[in-house]
Amino acid sequence: MFLTRWQKRLYLKKLNRWSMSLSSCDCTRTHSTVTHESVLPTQAQVVICGTGVVANSLAYHLVENGWSDIVLIDQGKPCGGTSHFGSGTLGLFKPIAERNIIMYSIKLYRQLEAKGYDIGLKQCGSLNLAQTKDRMIALKRRIAYSSPTGLHCEMLGKNELKRLHPFLNTDDLEGGVWVPEDGVANPQAICKSLAKLASEGGAHYVTNCHIQKVVTEEDRIKGVHTSRGFIYCEYFVNCAGMWAREVGNLCSPKVRVPVYPAEHFYVTTSPLPGIGVDLPCIRDFDSHIYAREFNSGFLVGGFEKIAKPAFLNMKLIPPDWKKDMPLDWKHFMPYWEKAMSRIPILKDAVYPTLANSPDTFTPNGKWILGETPEIDNYFVAVGMNGNPLQGAGGIGKAMAEWIIEGKPTQEHLAFDVQRFLDLHNNRMYLQERTKEVVGRHYSIPYPHQNEYKNARKLRCSPLFSVLEKRGAVFGTRMGYERPLYFDTTYNGKGSPPEMPPGTFYKPKFFDFMLEEYYACRETVGIIDMSSFSKMKIQGKQDVNEEIESQCNGVVEWLQSLCTNDVNIPVGGIVHTGMLNERGGYENDCLLVRERENCYLMVSPTSQQTRVLDWLKDHLPKDESIQLADITSMYTVVNIIGPKAGALISELSQTDVDINVQPFTYKTVNIGYASDVMMMAFTHTGEPGFCLYIPSEYALHVYDRFITVGFDYGIRDVGSLTQRFMRIEKFIPFWAEDLTRDTTPFEAGCNHVVKLDVCDRIHFKVSFISLNYFKIFHASFYRKNTSLENLHYNAKKIKELPK
Repeated sequence: MFLTRWQKRLYLKKLNRWSMSLSSCDCTRTHSTVTHESVLPTQAQVVICGTGVVANSLAYHLVENGWSDIVLIDQGKPCGGTSHFGSGTLGLFKPIAERNIIMYSIKLYRQLEAKGYDIGLKQCGSLNLAQTKDRMIALKRRIAYSSPTGLHCEMLGKNELKRLHPFLNTDDLEGGVWVPEDGVANPQAICKSLAKLASEGGAHYVTNCHIQKVVTEEDRIKGVHTSRGFIYCEYFVNCAGMWAREVGNLCSPKVRVPVYPAEHFYVTTSPLPGIGVDLPCIRDFDSHIYAREFNSGFLVGGFEKIAKPAFLNMKLIPPDWKKDMPLDWKHFMPYWEKAMSRIPILKDAVYPTLANSPDTFTPNGKWILGETPEIDNYFVAVGMNGNPLQGAGGIGKAMAEWIIEGKPTQEHLAFDVQRFLDLHNNRMYLQERTKEVVGRHYSIPYPHQNEYKNARKLRCSPLFSVLEKRGAVFGTRMGYERPLYFDTTYNGKGSPPEMPPGTFYKPKFFDFMLEEYYACRETVGIIDMSSFSKMKIQGKQDVNEEIESQCNGVVEWLQSLCTNDVNIPVGGIVHTGMLNERGGYENDCLLVRERENCYLMVSPTSQQTRVLDWLKDHLPKDESIQLADITSMYTVVNIIGPKAGALISELSQTDVDINVQPFTYKTVNIGYASDVMMMAFTHTGEPGFCLYIPSEYALHVYDRFITVGFDYGIRDVGSLTQRFMRIEKFIPFWAEDLTRDTTPFEAGCNHVVKLDVCDRIHFKVSFISLNYFKIFHASFYRKNTSLENLHYNAKKIKELPK
């Protein structure tokens, strides 16, 4: 039963009187030590900013790989930041990419324990609870892809949950998932132990040292200016936690590190009767709380639905941050009450202790890892989102291997630092998004119905306002507002329609999508596709308007990167992949040849930062080729359906069905607008055209289509319907179906690969992974032939008379 108002007021006064600061909370105790210095070396191979658990893990793994010329710089003492505070929970019931990293963390911590370090590691398991039927569906979906990949997890009923955790109130539960391999550990003990091992291996710890500037030369790391002098280095790693964004601003060009701290609360209790050390951890997602055994009592924390961004009134995050962390019982009380309802014995706790341990959160709640696109050899490993301990071991290993090998050794696309733009690094944007992203960790992951509400309407198509009045319900990709579907019941008055509450069943907007689908199949659909990334690739001679006597430069360069033959006629369009040395996709794109020595490249929205950086890494050193991001220059609409050609013919006064061949483009006039690029392809596999409209003409062109298209049955169409049509035609998409580990043959994209170099017109240039593919191609078809024979024989067996 919840407390009455006067009881709560009295209770808050007592709690605030007895709550302690972080420094005196039991969860911060440790007995390991590390040697640190006050003298800064003049040079090092690797300089790491920060001495938290992630930084120490990275240093340890570099040392283990024989790299000992490492300096770790901290403005305070080793392990004096925020990363070693928190719950100490180790949870594996997560998406596969995260789980793989956490699995290695647990393996590493077991090795530390085997070496004699007292780190409080216990494999106590966890119970992941469901109060609603939708939560049960979400848990079952996660079990469905976790179990086949090796994780032991089991759905339990109320009685089984009660048996594993006798103090649990299960009255309102639908069930839960038991994950026996989960555990807990002491965050600070692990932080100190890793620092000690790194120090013994040769890493130097320099304390009470402030970084003033990160120095670059030709966009490459050169060294670091500090309050104790200058140090030359080959690599710089930003592991500065909640100061990481500020450290990213200390160089030229500035590095985007979009993280911001939120106040993160948890409560510890005194010992309670009957509490065993092997009691499972509790994650009550629907109450937004977690709980674990701690010193024969409990540690209870929460991921609030509306979180509190820290240091709102300060321009910079203070080094002595602890004194600015209020112990806000009023804010945490609703979650403490839910915890007492879930674990009733908590009501017997005498003066529980509240701690406020800020941690950094990212705009989408995923870690930020990797080499930055702005500066070579500048790496980041930040954004631990409320629990640095569970990812620290695996992240340290992954980052060390990346630095040593010069490229990532495992797939971590979801955590790539290159998934952001400058807008994500805006401080006000981060503060608004942080309020929401904290609670998202425990929200139900409804498919395609989990759009953020805060920090929106920043990056918009010129058509945004018009589409909103026509009933568009928007979602974002790379911060870009894109219509998901159109609510045709909206009359343009009052608040625009919003995404309804999520569901695993037929969504309320399904019928709108059905209407959009039929429009694309029977009449005409119009889709705003402006968010796609657009890059101009051209030779230097084009830029200087000189005579194009040698067009081979750009073509040869693209031939060396692309799987398909890009030496197409001017006005042609080619679909191609760009692959790494292992044959995996780095980009899936369209190339439009505008002039002999000039191409327009169209890539998925999420590739805007990443693909530009990848292309720059492969540019010739003579600067003969130039790249430009022109994403905002064009507004793009897809005109799809059997009547699309007739509609465009009327508007452009051109018979497009005769004059425009598939995978070519033609410049046309639409209404009063000139220089509209009409491309004979769509992103859906349906018949139609893609129009690249100079953005200043966008409203006029759209108005002409809607006005004239009325007689053709035109209808606005959203990206959800577009996605459905793409999947219906088996068209794979980057970051959903294609990754750095996916090859074209595995994705059924053989048609975009030219294995025989002699098939390429005029040029004999091989793309990056050609040798890999010649081997893979043969083995792939041998395997497929065997499968076809097996299928044929099985079919014949079924046809035998019984």
